[in-house]
Order: sequence, then C-alpha cells, then structure tokens
Amino acid sequence: MNSLESVAQALAGLSITPSASITHAETNSPASWRETLLATSSAPKSFELIKTLVYKPKTAKTAIPVPVVVIAREETETSSSALGKKLNLKELRLASEDLLAEFFALDKNSLSLLSLTSETFPKVVTVIDASITSSSSTFALHALSSSATVFLSGQDILSYLQKLETEDLKVQEIDFTSLKSDVATAPSKPAAKEKEVAKIDGAVQIAIGVKKEVDFSAWYQSVLIKAEMLEYYSVSGCYILRPWSYSIWEEIQDWFNKKIKAMGVQNVYFPMLVSQKVLEREKDHIEGFSPEVAWVTRAGSSDLEEPVAIRPTSETVMYPYYAKWIKSHRDLPLKLNQWNNVVRWEFKHPQPFLRTREFLWQEGHTAHLTKAEADKEVREILDLYRRVYEELLAVPVIPGIKSEKEKFAGALYTTTIEDFVPSSGRGIQAATSHCLGQNFSRPEMFNIMVEDPNDPSGQGKTFAWQNSWGLSTRTIGVMTMVHGDNQGLVLPPRVASIQAVVVPCGVTAKTSDEDRAKINNACDDLAKSLIDGGIRARADLREGYTPGYKFNDWEQKGVPLRLEIGPNDLAKQQTLSVRRDTGAKIPVALADLATTIPRMLETIQSDMFQRALAEYNAHVKEVSRWEDFVPTLDNKCIAVIPWCEREACEDDIKERSGRATEPQDERAPSAGAKSLAIPFEQERWSPIKLGETKCVGCGQEAKRWTMFGRSY
Repeated sequence: MNSLESVAQALAGLSITPSASITHAETNSPASWRETLLATSSAPKSFELIKTLVYKPKTAKTAIPVPVVVIAREETETSSSALGKKLNLKELRLASEDLLAEFFALDKNSLSLLSLTSETFPKVVTVIDASITSSSSTFALHALSSSATVFLSGQDILSYLQKLETEDLKVQEIDFTSLKSDVATAPSKPAAKEKEVAKIDGAVQIAIGVKKEVDFSAWYQSVLIKAEMLEYYSVSGCYILRPWSYSIWEEIQDWFNKKIKAMGVQNVYFPMLVSQKVLEREKDHIEGFSPEVAWVTRAGSSDLEEPVAIRPTSETVMYPYYAKWIKSHRDLPLKLNQWNNVVRWEFKHPQPFLRTREFLWQEGHTAHLTKAEADKEVREILDLYRRVYEELLAVPVIPGIKSEKEKFAGALYTTTIEDFVPSSGRGIQAATSHCLGQNFSRPEMFNIMVEDPNDPSGQGKTFAWQNSWGLSTRTIGVMTMVHGDNQGLVLPPRVASIQAVVVPCGVTAKTSDEDRAKINNACDDLAKSLIDGGIRARADLREGYTPGYKFNDWEQKGVPLRLEIGPNDLAKQQTLSVRRDTGAKIPVALADLATTIPRMLETIQSDMFQRALAEYNAHVKEVSRWEDFVPTLDNKCIAVIPWCEREACEDDIKERSGRATEPQDERAPSAGAKSLAIPFEQERWSPIKLGETKCVGCGQEAKRWTMFGRSY
C-alpha cells in the first residue's frame, strides 16, 4: 500500500473525504510543490499550502525532547521566539532531520499533520494556526510523501486533530497575528548580566581550553577527546572507546572478576539476539524497556518472518535456559555473569559514557533456593560495586534502595549506589543490584521450579529466587566528571594504565649527543626499574617535542605522577616528582624510588577519594521544609527529606520542583527532582519520629529519609 492509499484509508476511517488526492513528482520546497500542483490538472483550481514545522525546545541533556508541531498556512509568519514565550518553552529551534526520522520516520519534505497519529500525538505538543479552522479555503497537505498530496478543508483538518485528542492532551489553537503583535508591544527586558566566558585565556590548541566551572558540558567533551578517551562514531549515540579508556575498564574487569569468582560466580556468554516472543514474556519488564529496544527486521533484502531484538538486558535471554538446567534444588545456587554489550536506543540526548545507545557492562544473573540467600547476595554485590567506585576510582557513593517507582522493571526491589557530580549539581545512578524475587521463575514466566527440601512431605515445590546485577562503562564517565580539572583528566593511580611517566628535561640545542643520550638512558632505566617494581611506567623519549609539550600532554591524560630528570638531577642522583592531582613537586632520591613511588601513588589515591568525599558530603543537605527544597536543588545540592514513599507524592515532587526551578546553565534547563535512593544509613540524619515527622512533599507521615535531586 503506497502512502496515498494508506492516508485515504485512515481518513475514511474518520469519515473525512478529501476534495482531491493526487500523486506527482517529488518536491523539495514549498515553491516547487506549488508549481507541481498548479501543473496538475486534477488539483483544485484554488488552494493554499499547509506547512508543518517541528521545533525542538531547549531541554536538559538527560530529558526526552518533546517537539512542538506547528500546523499553519504557508504565508503565516510563525515566530519561534513568540511561540516559545506563549508556550513557556525556551529557545525553540527547527528540529533536525534525525529527530524527524526518530519521531515520524519522515523527512521534512514529506511531513504533514497526517504524520500525527495515536502513537505520535502524545509525544508532541501540537499547535494549529487558528485562521485555518475558520477559513473556507481548500488546503494542500503532503500525504506522508513529497510526491503525494491530499486536499482538505479547514474543518477537516481540525476534525482530524481533535480525534487524536485525549482528556489530558489537546490541540492548541493560536492566533499568530495577535501573537506577533503581543511580542512587538511587550516591554523590553533589562540588559542581561554579562556571562562569564568559558574559554580559558591563552589556551592553545592542544589544551582543554574550556573552564569546567563555566561550561561543564563542553569541558567534559573536550576532556574525553583531548585525553584520547574516545572518538565519535558515525552512528549517533555510539562511541569508540580508545585504549586510554578501555584500559580503565580492563582494570575494573580484572578486580571484579576475582571478587565474584571467589563467590562462586562463573562467566558465560549468551547471544545478543532475542526473539520477540521471549522478550515480551514478562509484561512489566518489557514495558520498562520497550521504548529503547532496537529490532532487526531485515536480512539482506528479505524481511524476517519474526523480528528479533538486540538485547537491552539479558533476563529474558538467559532464563529459558535456567529452567532447562535447574532440575533439582541441588542445582542451586546457579551463579552466572557475562561481560557483554547491550543496546538501548534512547531518544534522550546521548552523552558519552553516561547515556549511550550501546555500552559495555557486566550483568550477573543468579538463582537461589531461598529469599534469604538472594537477599544476602544482593547486598554483597552492591558492596563490591561500592568498592569499585571508592577503592579503584576514588569516587564516593551512597548505598541505598530505590523507590517503587524507580526500581528495575520486573524486580521485587532494587538496591543502588548513588554518586553526585558537584559541577553540574546532578546525581547519577552508579550501579544497581536487583532482587527479582520469584517474578521470573513463576510458571507463566520461565517456570524455574525445584522440589522443596524443607517440605517434610517431600512433595512440595518451590520457585527459584533470582537476582540480577550490573555495572557499566558509566564508571569511566563518572570518574572523569568527579576528578577532572581545567587541565584535563585526573586519573586515580589504581586504574591508570600509566601510573608514572618519566620525562627528560634540560636538553637544549647546545646539549651534546653524549649528554642527551645519558639523560635519555637514565629516564629509560628509571622507567624499567619502576616496571620491575610493579609500577605501570613509561619513559617519554619522543623526539621533536619539548618538555613543556610533554608535560601538557600527560597532564591532559591524567597520569598520576610525572618524574623529571635533567642534568642537575643526574648530578644529584634524584628525580623531581610532580603530582597530577595537586601539582606538588618533591625531589626523590633515585636510591629510594622502590619505596617512595608506591607510597606516593597510594597517597594520591587516598587524597583524591577524601577530597571527593568531602565535596559530596558538602552537597548533601538535610531538608525538612518544602520552602527549602527547590533552593537546595538550585544550589547544586541533593536534598535529603523525610518522605512518605508514595508514588503519587514522588510524581508531585518532580512536577512541582520542575515548575518552580531556575535553569542550571544555558544548555541544560533544570528538570524536576526525582528520588535517587533511600539510604541504608538512616542514622546519618535526624531521627524520624513515627506519627510526628511529616513528609516534605505532601505532609503525610514520613517513613524514611530519602535523597531527591536532579539526575543524569
């Protein structure tokens, strides 16, 4: 069925009959469209063109864009700034071709109001030019193709749109003529305060060049590129992990593998493709992921008989085989883990390491005989995740449990470690460990059932208790954001692929070849001795680069320790050490390197964690009144409040705080606050008195202190 036939069928179902429907040559502009229609004998003699414009408001990086679809006469002036003020939206800009393709699967030359369907209408704000509905003109609309047109009356257009409306979502009629007049007569605003310039004065091309405290988003991207952590890829939302970042992931893998293997966990690998039937078996689970699932529908030139999904997670991939392998309580516990990639095709703005369409992670899936065993493992794994962040990455976290609204789709409960990025004032979910209960083992699901050894009759059956837990390359992004500075990356020694770099200094054009070789050899010998002592070290003996260039290069890459050797150092049998995290310079005797350098690296690791911990704690604020809630968020802090733990209250807090807040920066307007975690360590805050302490959000009885904040 071609586009014109499908449009005619859809209109007929709404009792709308076009005055004419025609196919024609493809058009790529309003002018060529009009000329083509005028040259077609079957087109009405008199008609007006309808333009359909799609705007994207400025939103936070982590927010799902809600496009504004404007349906207007071709000659109507649709001022985006005036429209934005009318709708209380900031910086409306014409949507990109990528966004049009994602939302409507059309290009701009084929787009029309007919692309609004029961599926797409709820995802957008729809605005119609009020003059269309009162006009007696015939209007031309693209029939979902640049080579097909239908002609409708203004009332037909209004009728089509009204049939898409719901009780909560209506089409907005706007008089653009009066809208323009309102803007023209509006009083002018006082001059805005001059903004601090993000660019660093005197920054050369090789430097980061952007201040972290002024333009955090640009700084973050610059650090990742300049430090050679990643490279952008041809598919939006996907990135190339370069050796400098992948080596960090390898350190995490190595540490975590040893820990989970000691717990009896074995590594496996399952295929990345999952059938539609299997994926959709668990209703709550798939509903939680359905907007993000990527489907394979074709092989070569042939359509597949049944679409297959690329795993967004592996519960439904693995559990049919758990049912096959677990036949007795003696087969429990079954503890499997896989290191793999998953795809989640998010509409949200991609952000390297934090929110990407493909990412690397480990996902553990275990089955147990009892809930007590499952509960114990959930907390053991969560503590390992805490240690990855705190002991390897020097990043502090707060462990807790997710609210019912925020828990993993299909889980009994979700535990989490929550981190915080002070520069943006946003929390971030660092890792999660879920107890799935018996949800996936039920007969209507995967039927993972064994005999109950505790049943005295010997006839009882019980369903397995299951857990799943995951840690991803998000770790690298969090580490970068927390520790990085205006010189670039700052790496904790335990995950740095190079912990110490040795740089020759004091070599000039007048230096003899013999002296130059002596200095270079000393640097090389120093690096080798460090390597022999278990330190990851390298001597930078690159020709053609000055010491200053090398200093900057390794500072950008975050190498924890720089060791300089020049003629004077050789004479004194010493090296000058320079810490990346503080810039502190300390001479170190070459004879003491074997003990001094390891101790210095441990000091750097500890100091980085303590600084980050102090910063985190300074931004976690106890709040007991609503009047203090939004100001706390606006001060880039997390608000810890006594909370009733009701989902309706959580939704209300997010809506009210989002409405009341001010933008954090010019690129990322603040969203409302959501619950981040209910911390395990409740005694950290004032005691909650049953029957007395009230929820900050709704005034009902509070149950526990809960962290609320803006988040990634």
